[in-house]
Amino acid sequence: MRKFTRYILQKFSWYLLAFFLALFLNFLLPRLVPGDPISVLVSQMMSGAVTSEAQERVYQSFIQEFGLDKPFFVQFFTYVGNVFKGNLGTSFSLYPLSVNKIMADALPWTLFLQFPAIIVGWIVGNLLGAFAAYRKGNFDRILFPVALFINSVPYYCLAIILLYVFGVYLRWFPIGGGYSRTLLPSWSWPFIVDVLHHYFLPFISIVLVTIGGQAIGMREMAIYELNTDYVTYCKMLGMGDRKIQSYVFRNAMLPQITGLAISLGTMVGGSLITEIVFGYPGIGSTLFNGIRRLDYPLIQGSTLIIALTVLAANFIIDIVYGLIDPRIKAAQVEGS
Repeated sequence: MRKFTRYILQKFSWYLLAFFLALFLNFLLPRLVPGDPISVLVSQMMSGAVTSEAQERVYQSFIQEFGLDKPFFVQFFTYVGNVFKGNLGTSFSLYPLSVNKIMADALPWTLFLQFPAIIVGWIVGNLLGAFAAYRKGNFDRILFPVALFINSVPYYCLAIILLYVFGVYLRWFPIGGGYSRTLLPSWSWPFIVDVLHHYFLPFISIVLVTIGGQAIGMREMAIYELNTDYVTYCKMLGMGDRKIQSYVFRNAMLPQITGLAISLGTMVGGSLITEIVFGYPGIGSTLFNGIRRLDYPLIQGSTLIIALTVLAANFIIDIVYGLIDPRIKAAQVEGS
């Protein structure tokens, strides 16, 4: 137990270092983009017959309010302090809305879209890949090229194809948004049905690509495990196929679990283009709008959530690996 605790602490220290590096880059990179977002904000708010002196006064007041008149490192440490207080700042482009409010509105949409799609795609893809490796024959010869083709299609290409065929040409589904603009968000059946109607195309575009990738990965790992020495040894001992398959499946699943953890960790921003194509109101679309409008706090809030989910997912999978993978347990003993 002491060795495992030390293993966790070592991992945590590395992830903590990665978090602070991500925090610095999260603050720095938006400010390297050319442009002045405050000028855009002032011009939008004061369009019309307004004197240049009045615009300058408003400009300077916003500069002071957002703390952009302070030195770079003072801004950075102020930002870090606010992050640890749970304050992500105020949006430039959607002033005076707070980034916390914008993220709270956008995050549920992304989780609602991404989480079920990733889980369904992961389960179906792994089952198909394992079945193809065991059965071989015509099923494998058909599944592998189909899965390879689907996996080779980027999310956004498949999204555009589905949108054109089923949204524009056949008109079976809406072409954008999370729900109809004529409806107000509520827990009523008409609104829920409308949300699911808008939800189907972006959901299925992510599921199909996920199934293709997981099926290929599981098939390759299962074939590799089926040809290892321990499988041959088990067969020589007369062990049943079901028992051997359970060993093969467990060993082949380890990389797939890693892939699932990474997919779950990156799901907040993993299908950015898919959300943009369908106009889906999630974190991806919010980040895109922040970049397009050079909205520093909005970009920082979106990328910070993405970074946190990626680091948390990888840290959790390291803990799980330390518990279930005998090779890591052996390394812990050797390192003691």
